[in-house]
Amino acid sequence: MVEIEIEWAEEAGRLRASAEGEADWNRTVATSLVRDGDQVAVDVGCGGGGMAKALADALPAGATVVAIDADPDVLEQARQHTGGAVRCELASMDDGAEPLRKAIDAPADLIWASASVHHAGDQQAAVEALASLLAPGGRLALAEGGLPARSLPWDLGVGEPGLELRLDLAQDQWFKVMRESLPGSVPMPYGWTDALTRAGLTDVTTRSILTETAPPLSAERLEHLVSGFRFRVERLTGTSSETGHGHGHGHLVPADADWLSPDDLAAWQQLLDPDGPHYLGRRTDLAVLSVRSIHLGHAPR
Repeated sequence: MVEIEIEWAEEAGRLRASAEGEADWNRTVATSLVRDGDQVAVDVGCGGGGMAKALADALPAGATVVAIDADPDVLEQARQHTGGAVRCELASMDDGAEPLRKAIDAPADLIWASASVHHAGDQQAAVEALASLLAPGGRLALAEGGLPARSLPWDLGVGEPGLELRLDLAQDQWFKVMRESLPGSVPMPYGWTDALTRAGLTDVTTRSILTETAPPLSAERLEHLVSGFRFRVERLTGTSSETGHGHGHGHLVPADADWLSPDDLAAWQQLLDPDGPHYLGRRTDLAVLSVRSIHLGHAPR
């Protein structure tokens, strides 16, 4: 049986880059979530600290923002990115509420968790742990799900059309195995709004934010986009290159599981080769269309 274990220390640099690249999105969301009177906000599974930094900027002087992550290397990247504006604490949702409560040291007015709860073995238990940390009337915001991002034309002139759609499908299959590989993995056969309601929260809602950047993309945005595709493909192949150095210039090799077909793998090899004639980074027709969902619940007063 194939098992997947994410080495978070190896992801730390990528998460920092993501925090920097999504600064505008984080700022917009943080501003919409903060309310008058908020004094304690928490980013759980903070990654590179992008939302923690945005919350610190959105809250009034004297408020406390705590960034929490379970990996020390990831947390160090968040510490550097936030530049002392937030307090960084090491704790894991898998250990229950008490380590998180100790890290925060006060009931929270707002808790943000983006793409982090789905890495907990028992997602419902994690949601309940987070909900228990809220002050009366406090809010728990989970950024999970949405719609798959779209950036590529359907026909790229390399491989069979629909390459991006099949990459999404392969990633979905990978995600299923990743979830099953987690210690103490428990299925959660219902949606995030139900999870928030079961945790005792009220006025549960979902809102989705559409982000669109039309072509041609700036050089920086294009590089970020191509790096994202490279990361996704390399994760599915189980290695970044034959030499294992992670620079994206080697030959992509199949993983133990056949997430991608040989033909699709060969197509991605051409599209991600900076020296090849089909390199994505030289195209002028790539875009960014993304819909991300935020599920929000309130603690009873």
